[in-house]
Amino acid sequence: MEKTWWKEAVGYQIYPRSFKDSNGDGVGDLNGIREKLPYLKAVGIDFIWINPVYESPNVDNGYDISHYQEILAEFGTMANFDQLLEDAHHMGIKVIMDLVINHTSDRHEWFKEAKKSKDSPFRDYYIWRDAEEGKPPSDWQAIFGGSVWEYDEESKQYYFHAFAKEQPDLNWENEQLKKEVFAMISWWLDKGIDGFRIDAISHIKKDAFHLPTDSENVAGRYQNITGIGEYLKELKQVFDRYDIMTVGEASGVTAEEAEDWAGHEGYFDMIFEFEHIGLWKKQKEAQFDIRAFKQALSRWQYALDGKGWNALYMENHDVCRSVSVFGSEVPVYRERSAKALAMMYLFLQGTPFIYQGQEIGMTNMHFSDIDEINALDSKHIYQELVDQGMDKAEALAIVSQTTRDNARTPMQWDDSVYGGFSETKPWLAVNPNTKEINVASQLTDATSVLSFYQQLIRLRKESQALIYGSFEELISDHEQIYAYLRTVVDETFLILVNLSGKAAEYQLTGSLGSKEAVWDLVVSNMEEPDEVSIETDTLAPFEARAYRTTGK
Repeated sequence: MEKTWWKEAVGYQIYPRSFKDSNGDGVGDLNGIREKLPYLKAVGIDFIWINPVYESPNVDNGYDISHYQEILAEFGTMANFDQLLEDAHHMGIKVIMDLVINHTSDRHEWFKEAKKSKDSPFRDYYIWRDAEEGKPPSDWQAIFGGSVWEYDEESKQYYFHAFAKEQPDLNWENEQLKKEVFAMISWWLDKGIDGFRIDAISHIKKDAFHLPTDSENVAGRYQNITGIGEYLKELKQVFDRYDIMTVGEASGVTAEEAEDWAGHEGYFDMIFEFEHIGLWKKQKEAQFDIRAFKQALSRWQYALDGKGWNALYMENHDVCRSVSVFGSEVPVYRERSAKALAMMYLFLQGTPFIYQGQEIGMTNMHFSDIDEINALDSKHIYQELVDQGMDKAEALAIVSQTTRDNARTPMQWDDSVYGGFSETKPWLAVNPNTKEINVASQLTDATSVLSFYQQLIRLRKESQALIYGSFEELISDHEQIYAYLRTVVDETFLILVNLSGKAAEYQLTGSLGSKEAVWDLVVSNMEEPDEVSIETDTLAPFEARAYRTTGK
């Protein structure tokens, strides 16, 4: 397997508004990120992915861009960004930007010019259609709710938006539009950034608009549509001129299509897929289906083993905190489950991404009022549920558990009133459990979740097997334990993780090859692991072990 820097790296996702406020306005900023670079280096981070910091009216927290080559004032200036880039590179940390090219803000100059006239040279930068018998051109629904079509009274046409009405979709069939986008991408890469996470890229191709909506999949008619590869190949030609890493957000892409998207000659170096996580949830989490979760992860592991590369993650800015969803908030198991989830995914084949706060085991916020929630889609879901007759308290309980704002509460640096994030009231409430869960207390605790992440990262970097080794799942039918091997020629790791809150027995008899192999327990999330036999044993609730053997 070809060796590259981004395969050996560990990434860290930063949601700037919630990471660190350096100027006391309650909003995180670029200088706040600069301030915490030494911390990230100590954790073992090799690159950071920064969510959008471009000029934006912030209808969708920066994913509605009004100017691609300007920095939003609340985050700082372009000079601040340049200094951040220089400082990060000086410390050996690469910088990945978010690239949003499925849509712009409705306040982008392109769209403002497009609205002026049907004859505007910018009109075809976006997707416009006439009404059909006085109705929108199709019955398709937007991901954030409502129709994908918004009527423009001035020009008497509808424009298309996959997300909010303030986020009109770009028309990738327009050659001049693509030239503008590709020039903007090159501008950033020439500045010296190290790659992109490409937002919502599987939506840039649309189906025939007269087709009815797919009731099973809201975005079914504008997600991973046949022919999208032609656009992505053109995009790849731009990327291939630079030594960078690219990771595409690829909702709707299946493991069967993985090689096209993230294979050795794929459109991107890796992609974020959502089979094990799920996006845009409107209902409370059902009981965690461990077998289905394992199947999803292993399906992608096998699909790209020796053929491409995975992006590994358990959290991001669009999903709830993994401890709250897949682990346990019960005090006796909270830290242990955070460590178990860390080992489970960090040792899979792929590039691991850690979302800010994940490394200290941050949990969901328990919102008590809809006004505490900022996310646009969550507010829409809440109102939709209330309009359907649901009690407001019940609607809030559902939204509180599913909202993306669970991942967007400010980073918990210490136990002060605002969690060390800011000296003034933040834009979004700090989780009160910052008193118990924070960086400062964990930095000096060798048994903390943070220390465990550091230990896992060090072990991964020291081992070729944990980076380039093949993947083999064991006891796949087990309803509690995720067990797998990572192997190179002369080294093998066995990973055993109990993903449940109950003790779990297992048998690996005959699955470990040579009986002469000597397996050493190299890391565990238990202070005193009760090791009886590697082949047949019982794992405590949320117990995780990694064994290593050498020799062929």
